[in-house]
Amino acid sequence: MTAPATSFSTLPLGPAVQANLQRLGYLEMTAIQAASLPPALLGKDIIAQAKTGSGKTAAFALALLANLNARRFAVQSLVLCPTRELADQVTTEVRRLARAEDNIKVVTLVGGVPLRGQLATLEHGAHVVVGTPGRVLDHLQRGSLQLDAVNTLVLDEADRMLDMGFFEEIAGVIRLCPPQRQTLLFSATYPEEIDRLAAQFMREPLTVKVEAQHAAGQIDQRWYEVTEAQRLPAVGKLLAHFRPDSTLAFCNTKARCRELVEALRARGFSALALHGDLEQRDRDQVLVRFANRSCSVLVATDVAARGLDIASLAAVISVDVSPDAEVHIHRIGRTGRAGETGLALCLASLDEMGSVGRIEQLQNRPSEWHPLAELTPAGGGPLKPAMATLHIQGGRKEKIRPGDVLGALTKDLGLTREQVGKIDVNEFSTYVAVQGAIAQDVAKRLGAARIKGKAVKVRVLED
Repeated sequence: MTAPATSFSTLPLGPAVQANLQRLGYLEMTAIQAASLPPALLGKDIIAQAKTGSGKTAAFALALLANLNARRFAVQSLVLCPTRELADQVTTEVRRLARAEDNIKVVTLVGGVPLRGQLATLEHGAHVVVGTPGRVLDHLQRGSLQLDAVNTLVLDEADRMLDMGFFEEIAGVIRLCPPQRQTLLFSATYPEEIDRLAAQFMREPLTVKVEAQHAAGQIDQRWYEVTEAQRLPAVGKLLAHFRPDSTLAFCNTKARCRELVEALRARGFSALALHGDLEQRDRDQVLVRFANRSCSVLVATDVAARGLDIASLAAVISVDVSPDAEVHIHRIGRTGRAGETGLALCLASLDEMGSVGRIEQLQNRPSEWHPLAELTPAGGGPLKPAMATLHIQGGRKEKIRPGDVLGALTKDLGLTREQVGKIDVNEFSTYVAVQGAIAQDVAKRLGAARIKGKAVKVRVLED
């Protein structure tokens, strides 16, 4: 029996790579993988348009790994990403897919972390560098990074890098790559500047577009007409009516994010804001708390939320309508993933109906409108998260591992495995989710105990 055309086994990849894909459960290619991988493996330059969560990381990771010579210890692949979070996710995926080869070294170069550690890592060499444009350019200017052996350049989420004003940094990095390289550009939307980038830096690129649509019935999309005065209170009504356990609410401006978080907290909701003005440490804490279920609502701008990959997100709320229809599709595509159903709730004023029309055109179906009056509180009191986050001073630098924290909580303090949630160990900090009702008590007891034989400072992160 022949394998289907979308099977990974049809790709010209070595037996070790194919065996690793099987182990990872990569059997059938997603639409973007099936469209971009065959030409990418032939060495063609590609512009691929696909939404987050479509499997694009594996598409470019397999292509760049196919070009790698593991015995040559030089940077042969460079992946540029808009945010630190996305760079971390890409690094993890490349490492998983590189397991078939011995000792492929992948290094992450991003802002918000000390240069010192990155300089030391680069001194030991690398095969693949994943980074943000500003920090990569910084290393190039210092001479700590050389790109003369690069044969594959990837621009991931190129539209967001351009939105964030990185055109000159990207161009500066590309000029230091060899001209005879393969360039793979991935983007969810297609702003004009992508044409400018392609014309300047790509060789006869093949354009691959996967329809930015979602399976019918997978996402329940509802629209509500509001006046400006009704908009923020309407978000609270949506949350009280549907009671989703995790919600990502999109606003078009940072000011609106701040206003909405204040309004939601005043009504007893657990809400955090994510926008460009946050310090990296605060951003890290916000993301950790939302991902580990110790915050119910994350209020974000589109740019700040780019590169977020939160599993099983119950609802997405468009507090303002995006003037870009493709950005709207991108927003709602964050719910209803991996076979689950999702809820997309959208608020629109009369002034925004032109944008709603563009969304209808792109989705090729009319909007489903519901009256605000049908939103009634479902009962059960304020929507509170089940978990709370403990912040432990000390991380990878102190050789703390997730197992050490879990051991201290279960063996030493007697917590059950169900009372402990996600554990995140960063360079200097460790975050652990525990059941909200016992958080203060656990923080006090853990602060009096020891992790790896050392006393640690512990506090509960609160709004």
